[in-house]
This record gives sequence, structure tokens and C-alpha cells, in this order.
Amino acid sequence: MHVSAVIQCLLLATVIGVLVGIAVYRSPAGSAIATALSSTILTIPSFALLGLLIPILGLGVPPTVIALTMYSLLPIVRNTIVGLGAVDPAVTDAARGIGMSRLRVLTRVELVLAWPSILTGMRVSTQMAMGILAIAAYAKGPGLGNLIFSGLSRVGSPTAIPQALTGTVLIVILALILDGIYVLIGRLTTSKGIR
Repeated sequence: MHVSAVIQCLLLATVIGVLVGIAVYRSPAGSAIATALSSTILTIPSFALLGLLIPILGLGVPPTVIALTMYSLLPIVRNTIVGLGAVDPAVTDAARGIGMSRLRVLTRVELVLAWPSILTGMRVSTQMAMGILAIAAYAKGPGLGNLIFSGLSRVGSPTAIPQALTGTVLIVILALILDGIYVLIGRLTTSKGIR
């Protein structure tokens, strides 16, 4: 459940982040604004953001999804902008020279070359989201945070600390497994010429 929630929120953040990056990467002002806005989200404490979302969305999955998606945006937006901005103009000029449309240049050339950078942003966001999701138990969200909060709420009982530690260790192990999967995805989806 913990991994499923993280992956779903990350996919949503990736779609939004990549679209934002595509929209602004050619504009220095637009890039700065998009990066600043997504950076600002990270300055909001997760308890505070969940507390603000609960009166609007209620408890459970909705505030968790919104908060996790918002917190995951910065690395993806920033890395999309950096990755697309680093594509050699000579490569895109050559692609247009052989008759490729603007959309095809973007999807077949620019995004392919920017993919390693975007994937790195996704890896960073995933690691952050794994930890932040634990706090979502405060809003009755899904995940292993419920195990941690349940243990902490019974401090003094013999099972309290082991229960909280179990939840924490499981989150760390799952985060490491996911990171390994990202490394594998990177090797399988990135051309040897641009690794």
C-alpha cells in the first residue's frame, strides 16, 4: 500500500512536472518562476500542508495524494528544465532539417536526450515521498506511517518502540528497493550513447 501510493502520486507528479518543464524551459523567466513556485511548496511543513488540506478534502487518501504530488514536483520540474535546456541546438536543428515537426522533435529527440535527467528527478522525488507519506498517517492516509504512529501513540507499552521501528525500517528498505528499480529502468531505457 505504501509503495503503491508513492508510485501513483509520483506518476501524477511526473506528468505535471514534465508538462510544466516543457512549457517553460525555453523561457528563463518562466523556468525561474516554475522552479521558485515548486521550491516554495517544499518550505511548507508536511503537517501544516495536511492540516490545511483536511478541512477542504477531508481525511484519508485525497489530502495525502495532493500533498505527496505537490512535494514531488520540484525535482521533476527542475530536472526536466535542466535536461531539455541541455539538449544541443545543433541536434534539434538537424532534426528539423530532415523534416521533423516541432512535436516530433520534442518527443523523439529532446525528451529522449533529457530522459536521464528526468529519471534522476523522479528518483529524488520517490525517496522524499517515501518519507513524507509516513507523516500522512496524521491525515488517516494510507501507508506504513500508520504503523509508526500507532506505535508512538502507545509509548510506554512493550510493543510501542518495536512497532514504530518496524514501520521505519520497512520504509527504508522499500525506498532502497525502489531506488534499485530506478537504476535498472535507467539502464534499460537510456541509450548507451547518452548515458
